[in-house]
Amino acid sequence: MDTTRTNGPIKARYEKQALTRKPFLDRARECSRYTIPTLIPPEGANEHTKFKTPYQGVGARGVNNIAAKLLLALFPPNSPFFKLYIPDDKVKAEIEQDPQTKDQIELALSKIEQKGAKHIESSNARSSLFEALRHLVVGGNILLYCPKDKKLSLQVYKLENYVVKRDPAGNTVSLITKETTVWELLPDKVKEIVPRPPEENADPNKKYEKKIDIYTEIALVDDRWIVKQEIEGKNPPDSFGHYPKEKCPWIPLRFVKVDGEDYGRGYVEEYLGDLISLEELMRSIVQGSVAAAKILFMVKPNSLTKKKTLENAENGDIVEGSADDVSTLQANKFNDFRVASETAQKITERLAHAFLMNTAIQRQAERVTAEEIRYMAQELEDAIGGIYSLLAQELQLPFIRLVLDRLSQQGVLPTLPANLVDITIVTGLEALGRGQEMAKLDTFLKHLSPLGPEVIAQYVNLDNYMTRLATYLGMDLTGLIKSKEEIAEEQARQQDAMQKAEMQKLMLNKGPDYIKAGTQAAQAYNEAQQPPTQ
Repeated sequence: MDTTRTNGPIKARYEKQALTRKPFLDRARECSRYTIPTLIPPEGANEHTKFKTPYQGVGARGVNNIAAKLLLALFPPNSPFFKLYIPDDKVKAEIEQDPQTKDQIELALSKIEQKGAKHIESSNARSSLFEALRHLVVGGNILLYCPKDKKLSLQVYKLENYVVKRDPAGNTVSLITKETTVWELLPDKVKEIVPRPPEENADPNKKYEKKIDIYTEIALVDDRWIVKQEIEGKNPPDSFGHYPKEKCPWIPLRFVKVDGEDYGRGYVEEYLGDLISLEELMRSIVQGSVAAAKILFMVKPNSLTKKKTLENAENGDIVEGSADDVSTLQANKFNDFRVASETAQKITERLAHAFLMNTAIQRQAERVTAEEIRYMAQELEDAIGGIYSLLAQELQLPFIRLVLDRLSQQGVLPTLPANLVDITIVTGLEALGRGQEMAKLDTFLKHLSPLGPEVIAQYVNLDNYMTRLATYLGMDLTGLIKSKEEIAEEQARQQDAMQKAEMQKLMLNKGPDYIKAGTQAAQAYNEAQQPPTQ
């Protein structure tokens, strides 16, 4: 790996790479203009900028809708989106010695998955993830940073605040972030080496508000990430660091991967033509409708009907004049408006299908079955199924690695050996959790049901079945399923109770006969003990 790119001013490298980023940033701003203008604002925008509201709201609703669907699919609430497993070849000897070892391992790993999912839900990461997905849908690029804290918070860097370099395979090799702050907010250690910036007409009683740029460079060198910062051309104390290759807290994301490009493409970009056409049509319809709705009465010059008579007349008054002298100005553009409205409606329907809106999948009829809606929704969602694979590798996998690492450092979870436990992401709406494995298990039992419950009980291990089912459902079996010792004790108690009941029943049914026989035996014994008579 070339280490020379980590030498020299970071600011100069950032500005140079910003030229490569410019076409992607301009395209993202154009997409944001027709959807959510404040999401990726134009260059130079600030808190005082007045943004122009689009004439149509289809773009904004579509972006929010598809981002919400992606968030639920990628990070389902209270359900792990990942699976921990140990390859069979690494525990082959243990499995051969005890076949149930594999199920016990999976159950233990499932508990870790549940704890990890609960900590993600209790954090504020979901709001940041939703914001990141909106940026991905519109602009195609976003950068996430996961700082070391107990809240598992996420910081979102917009495309205008970072640059990234990738190798030909699409793997990130370096990135530089740019943050803007004021001198007053810098730590004391940094203030010692970064002088207060000069400001014209500075008031000693007033805080300085001149902006200061902080550049942070993260570069991959010899299979580890090297991090350093730069402020006003100087490196502040404690600004150097490094991370393992698999645990970098900076996660650059793309929505659509394009080979040979450092940046991705957004989902909105693919439908930008329809959005621009709809915007222009809706602008024409709205402005034309406003003009057509304006009412103007015209009076013929030198007519019997006077202008003031019409102005001063109340509703229902009787005035002198001729109806032929008064006319109403009309635009006579109804047919033109109808063509524009029908075209806009067709474009809206196409965009609704593209952004998976509910109105697009429901047939216009009195009776629409739930199965029909479910089928059409699944058909539309399958159209963006390829997006899951990229987000799984670039978002879910790095994020869960960081979460598990942070929780293990905090003592919440045990430390998992990296060379033993692997992580796989379960993607797609139907494959979330372990639905596919559970479906196979149910199908297996369904095919065995014709054999009868006796045969199933003879050949199927019920304890193993319940363990697998709970693992697939992500359930905690602690205190729910009885242990083998508890089952053995309960069976022993039931057997003792049955024996006592049988004895009591036997005594009730045969008791009188036993007493009579015993009496006769006693009498015979007594007679045998008496001496014979002379």
